[in-house]
Amino acid sequence: MEGATRVFAGDFSGATLAVPADDAGSPAWVVTPGGAWCRSLYLCGALTEVAEIADVLHCRVADPTGAFDIVSGGRQAAITRQFREIPVPSFVAVTGTAQIYKRNRGWAVSVRPEYVQVIDRAVRDRWITMTADMTITRLETLFSVIEGQVTDPRAGTVVRHYGLTRERLREMIALIESALAGVSTVPVAPPAAEADISAIIMEIIHAKSGPRGVAVQDVIDEAGIGGHTEDAVLAAIRTLVENDDCYQPQKGYVKPL
Repeated sequence: MEGATRVFAGDFSGATLAVPADDAGSPAWVVTPGGAWCRSLYLCGALTEVAEIADVLHCRVADPTGAFDIVSGGRQAAITRQFREIPVPSFVAVTGTAQIYKRNRGWAVSVRPEYVQVIDRAVRDRWITMTADMTITRLETLFSVIEGQVTDPRAGTVVRHYGLTRERLREMIALIESALAGVSTVPVAPPAAEADISAIIMEIIHAKSGPRGVAVQDVIDEAGIGGHTEDAVLAAIRTLVENDDCYQPQKGYVKPL
């Protein structure tokens, strides 16, 4: 069961390692110097640039450590249109697929978007805080491997490929501390109504989930009996997916993690 990975742009943009997936047909893992193994990504930041080149939309979403390259085109007409309509600059949340490819004798990474939503600074700040916690946990594992304290195949692969040292890990920690420095220290709690409906939706998902999970439409119908609108249910499901409370095993279905 794979949730969306949270990773800072400064870490993701330094990736030069692709590891093929075990399951045929799935995208390769994009592995970062900070130890993140990325396929599905959830990121937040400021949309700072939108440009169209040869029917392909190129966007930049910046966090305090750098910027993600968002590339949309081809059959992605709906999501491309959404990006065009968002004012620049705006804070956005994006879910998408990590991509890595050769370019000019080097490597380049990008994100193929599947979902975008305009957010406020409070949501962006919560993403920074959670991403920092997850990144530090990954760095601690890498440090333990370097010290010979643990054996972790994935972390070992990262250490060997990037030639990681204690000094390099300390530099990464300093980058995280810099990102956290710009986060508001005033806690912002989600609205009570939002918290209440998320709990209700999660109960429905647990109650109705089978081997394939539960159809999103069934969740909408069940929540509708209690007076919740379709838009509110879909927003709650997106939040639950982004927070790794549940995931989408296939289009149109959700399943608890």
